[in-house]
Amino acid sequence: MAKAKIGIVTVSDRASAGVYEDISGKAIIEVLGEYLTSEWEPVYEVIPDEQPIIEQTLIKMVDQQDCCLIVTTGGTGPAKRDVTPEATEAVCDRMMPGFGELMRAESLKFVPTAILSRQTAGLRGDSLIVNLPGKPKSIRECLDAVFPAIPYCIDLMEGPYLECDEAVIKPFRPKAK
Repeated sequence: MAKAKIGIVTVSDRASAGVYEDISGKAIIEVLGEYLTSEWEPVYEVIPDEQPIIEQTLIKMVDQQDCCLIVTTGGTGPAKRDVTPEATEAVCDRMMPGFGELMRAESLKFVPTAILSRQTAGLRGDSLIVNLPGKPKSIRECLDAVFPAIPYCIDLMEGPYLECDEAVIKPFRPKAK
């Protein structure tokens, strides 16, 4: 079985400054490393908070690098520079609003400002793109909430079969009749 390619994109104003330690993208890689037992390869980028660059990066990861899943972090708040959801919507064929709804509901258990989040998810070709918040604690909380649906979503798009450590995260796949 081929390795699944998973895009990790950190969107940050500080990315263009050149001296930036990305703890959010590394947090995503760490969490996925705990969840997944099947072989996978991260396709990792840190980019500035600019909509054309975000769109180009997402398109490249799906259309050229064959990522079955792309997880972004950052750029989902109400600030004028936060344009990750707009970039995601611009490149997706169909949106998956349930992901954002569940992530906000989960985050509201911890902080009242979760209602300010504009996280979303969508499908481009055979890939699922999911926007996460920028803080590592929030990344884990949101991934814990939505990841159980991600392997089955990728199955439905005829992507690679993602196996998980069920002691850590239990993916939901309907039982065959």
